[in-house]
Amino acid sequence: MTELRRGVVEHCVLALLEHRPQYAYDLVTALGRHAPLVTSEGTIYPLLSRLRRAGTVTTFLRESDVGPPRRYYELTADGRKALAEFRTDWVTFRDATDTILETGGLGPATEAAP
Repeated sequence: MTELRRGVVEHCVLALLEHRPQYAYDLVTALGRHAPLVTSEGTIYPLLSRLRRAGTVTTFLRESDVGPPRRYYELTADGRKALAEFRTDWVTFRDATDTILETGGLGPATEAAP
């Protein structure tokens, strides 16, 4: 479950950034509303660093009313593309997994891609 969660959380973070830049704590809070996706700030920062190095997010500083400037994360064009591709792949993956789990593999089969 850990490996599956790790890959999914990365794309959930991209989805959370799709409509507006967010601060890391906001991302942790949003993920925390969904039990299987709960993460901590200690987990989110390395993930955001990987996403930044991959070019799927960018950062900027915004002044805060209560302390030092905060680093916000924003989706890049590459991040939007990666999210769109994941959404397509996820539906196919989820549907295939559900079919096997629900029918024991006896449901309608599709041909595997070459």
